[in-house]
Amino acid sequence: MTHPLIDRLTAEMGWPRLDSQDALKAFVAGPGAHALFVPGDPKRNLESADVAVILPELKQAFQGRFDCAVVTEAIETRLREDTGVLKTPSLIFFKDGAFLAGIPKVRDWDDYMLRIAQILALPVAA
Repeated sequence: MTHPLIDRLTAEMGWPRLDSQDALKAFVAGPGAHALFVPGDPKRNLESADVAVILPELKQAFQGRFDCAVVTEAIETRLREDTGVLKTPSLIFFKDGAFLAGIPKVRDWDDYMLRIAQILALPVAA
């Protein structure tokens, strides 16, 4: 399922659209922190479009401390099961290839700011 606000992230902003396990692994293996946007079905979950608008603002607020990608339906279920972040929409964070944490559903701006700062400060498990 696509939505114009979700499509904008890949078409206009140039964020990768991850549609295979190989693409996912390659993206999160890169250096630094990565936020994966797992929209779920935007027709059934109206919050997906909200997060599609909020995430670019969060990326800007954190001054590029993480990059972003959009996860497609093809790998969404497995990613959610592997990370335990089951609700959608969600933001799932990785750093240097390691899963850090996830933020499911829409949150207040202050909650996003606090939780993302905490997530980015987490050490990478060896």
